Amino acid sequence: MALHNALLCFVFAVCAATPMFARAQPAAAAAAASAPVGDAAAPQAYTPKGADTCLECHDDETAGYSASALFKTKHAQRGDRRTPFGPGGLQCEACHGPGAAHARNKKATSINTFKADSKLSLPERNQLCLGCHAGSARTAWHAGVHERAGLACTDCHKIHQEHDAVLSRGSEPQVCVACHKQQRADFQKTSAHPVRQGRMGCSDCHSAHGSSAQAMLIKPTLNQTCYSCHAEKRGPLLWEHAPVSEDCSLCHKAHGSVRPALLVKSPPLLCQQCHSAAGHPSVARTGAALPGAGGVGAIFVVVGGCTNCHSQVHGSNHPSGAKLMR
Repeated sequence: MALHNALLCFVFAVCAATPMFARAQPAAAAAAASAPVGDAAAPQAYTPKGADTCLECHDDETAGYSASALFKTKHAQRGDRRTPFGPGGLQCEACHGPGAAHARNKKATSINTFKADSKLSLPERNQLCLGCHAGSARTAWHAGVHERAGLACTDCHKIHQEHDAVLSRGSEPQVCVACHKQQRADFQKTSAHPVRQGRMGCSDCHSAHGSSAQAMLIKPTLNQTCYSCHAEKRGPLLWEHAPVSEDCSLCHKAHGSVRPALLVKSPPLLCQQCHSAAGHPSVARTGAALPGAGGVGAIFVVVGGCTNCHSQVHGSNHPSGAKLMR
């Protein structure tokens, strides 16, 4: 019993002397950390004190990130074994690599900085993230446009911040439009999806980590993606309008338009791309065709186009709705 009590006192004494963020290193890391300074293995050595060594220099005054904010994120949950700061984890060096050499010479080239000039290649830097975040929406990353365009995970995600902007619906579009300039302009138009108002985010329609669909849509087709919100347009309907079931973009611009309802053209010009004006009063808006100028056009077309009469343009369930008028 006396020996048992003595061992317990020794364990408590060791724990009390352990620094706040010091980690229990794996065997390979511990061996590398103990390598002599002149040894060839020293550049790949881990720091003995883990994050405590990093925080001696990288404090809240460092530009670009906050060290304390990191410990408010999921990456620094000390009770979760899946995180770098979990039991037995390598803490900062789990992502940035062995840092003993960097702690000695203070050179950025001696550690993985996750920047474009890092000593690791782009695929190697991304693989450090995908090593943990490989499932769910990231399974199609290697088939996505962003991967082929040479983007790094850190181009969009900010790990050393309490709130990653790209993970919030209100701030996510600002990250996306930094590259997608045309979409930024479309969202400012008079008719647009409520992205500026924070009621929609880019990820409501697109999968940034890759997709087998066009434009990295979250659904297999454009129409299915639109139906996620516009379920009343899905059908089946008794009287269908062919463009509706074929492709929503035949009539609508997804990100924004200067015309009402995100239309690509104004009626009747939009409708007359498919419907001939022959034998019908919906002739084009020209001086020769307008009523009162000797033309045969209908006054209904002047005010609002075809939808003044054919109001059910997306389809009708009315028994007398063959012409989409009711």
